[in-house]
Amino acid sequence: MTATNVSHDRMELDGLTRFIHLGLMVFGILALMTGFLAGDYKHQQHLGFSFHRWFGIGLAAFVALRLWHGFSGPREARFREWVPYTRERLLFIVEDIKTLLNFQLPERPPRQGLSGLVQTFGLAAFAWMGATGALMFFLMTPGGKARGFLHLIKEMHEAGWWLALIFLLIHGGAVILHALAGQDLWRQMFFLKKRSD
Repeated sequence: MTATNVSHDRMELDGLTRFIHLGLMVFGILALMTGFLAGDYKHQQHLGFSFHRWFGIGLAAFVALRLWHGFSGPREARFREWVPYTRERLLFIVEDIKTLLNFQLPERPPRQGLSGLVQTFGLAAFAWMGATGALMFFLMTPGGKARGFLHLIKEMHEAGWWLALIFLLIHGGAVILHALAGQDLWRQMFFLKKRSD
């Protein structure tokens, strides 16, 4: 069981999926970076919190769009086509880990095997951040400390920062490894043509 019955061509990404990915990447990174500035929400002057708040709500919008697209978008983008919840897909993950332990990159179509697991983890992490951040966006009034339920939401949101960072390190590392191996899959995410072999 070394390959799926899904061809690489069928797994090419449509324009909306790539646009959503780009939005998730841009707003996700900006929200993570400005999270360090958001502690000024307790003060009357809260520029850092304002930047983080707006980048975060942009991320939440793209997460919501990706969730909608994952249930009603083209077949290749739908979660049921790639989220690793079947025995076969879980076995692909085990095979991919074994391949990596042999210092080789797994040969799989996009979003299959370990790639699908990492992307599922990333989407869950950013959905967590988007949901808790959206609650704070609408419920938190800058100028005072978060208390009660809002404090719990803030703590949950801050814990999600580490999950999102772990995802970005794994996903970014995988992109770099594939690029070094001559697989320029990253180019299509920026609407660039793949290099010809």
